[in-house]
Amino acid sequence: MKVFKFGGASIKNAHAIRNMCKILQDHQDEPLIVIVSAMGKSTNALEIIHQTAIAGHSCKELIQEFITFHQDISYELFEDRQFIDSQIERWTTYLNEMLSNNSSASSEMYDSIVATGELLSSTIISQYLNQCGIDVLWTDARKLIQTDAAFQEANVDWDQTKNNITAYIDKQDRQQIILTQGFIAGTSRGQTTTLGREGSDFTGAIFASCLKAESFTVWKDVAGILNADPKRIPDAILFDELSYNEASEMTYYGAKVIHPKTIKPLANQNIPLFVRCFDQPESRGTKIHDCQIKHATSVIVFKENQCLVSFRSKDLTFVNEKGISIIFDMLHELSIDMNIMQNSAVSFSICIDYNKGKIDRLIESLKVHFDILYNSNLELVTIKNYSEQAINKYLPDGEILLEQRSRNNYRVLLGH
Repeated sequence: MKVFKFGGASIKNAHAIRNMCKILQDHQDEPLIVIVSAMGKSTNALEIIHQTAIAGHSCKELIQEFITFHQDISYELFEDRQFIDSQIERWTTYLNEMLSNNSSASSEMYDSIVATGELLSSTIISQYLNQCGIDVLWTDARKLIQTDAAFQEANVDWDQTKNNITAYIDKQDRQQIILTQGFIAGTSRGQTTTLGREGSDFTGAIFASCLKAESFTVWKDVAGILNADPKRIPDAILFDELSYNEASEMTYYGAKVIHPKTIKPLANQNIPLFVRCFDQPESRGTKIHDCQIKHATSVIVFKENQCLVSFRSKDLTFVNEKGISIIFDMLHELSIDMNIMQNSAVSFSICIDYNKGKIDRLIESLKVHFDILYNSNLELVTIKNYSEQAINKYLPDGEILLEQRSRNNYRVLLGH
């Protein structure tokens, strides 16, 4: 059994979907599970629809734009439009029903709304693949991957999920390709949840891990994993292979090629992960597996839209373990991840992704304990396996607000 994942860029239009079909035709005679994301930037569009609905404004035009985008793609793929029109209407009705459910909390409503992207894309693609002679079974991931009700960042119930997936796959014809959705899951009560933004990679890792798959392949619009963003660093280097540890650290520091939760379940089962280019399916790409690389290449990660929050004790007493634990508890309660931290005798500073709503709630909750200041519009640069030459070559200009060096890593927070 192999698992493939096709992200939004690899199914963004009719041409891309035809290309996906060609890739799958070369693998249709082997047991295969295919995970698909929403098409193109559909999730972004659905997030705007959700925000508009929460604000109490009409979403009619936004919904029509979302539907028209999928209709235009479908009409390029199908001559007989009757069935696909009925399916688009089906998911449009679902979307409108979710929007009308104002009794739901905002985060629960968010998950139900954005799930429409994956549900619609997988429906269109499965129908097209079957039309092309590839035997595909459409499967609802929400019935297989079970999570808690931590909407927008749900936690997987691994035991129940494994039971669900293995029982379902055991009943199917191994000659059929199982096609399902990334990013989305469900609770035991049938509520729709999501696994965190860009979580389709994680979905693939869940299926691969539960089934002890031969491999997991992520098909992307890049040649594989590079040591830096080629848009920022033109001479970025393609990795032929990476260890699980190295890849995991890269995702932790903000590299966007793979979702951060993807590596661990694969490493636990020693399942190799391939990152390959869908425009060049004959190329090997990058292999992530259990290996040792003697000469580590510098990895440069740029993480934008950062915020530095500094907590200072009100009476100039030390910010000790008790004070820091108060901060940590509130970060956990608000689901805020720290990207870097630093402390002095009377202050404690953290770098986090900028989210004004969460920062306002953090300050409101902790202002009784601390004087709090923050700077936004910052950039966190990490140079992993650094050298002085790499720092001089790759570090952009800017005011240094925070700087850290460890044995292997150099990290700096810059204001521009």
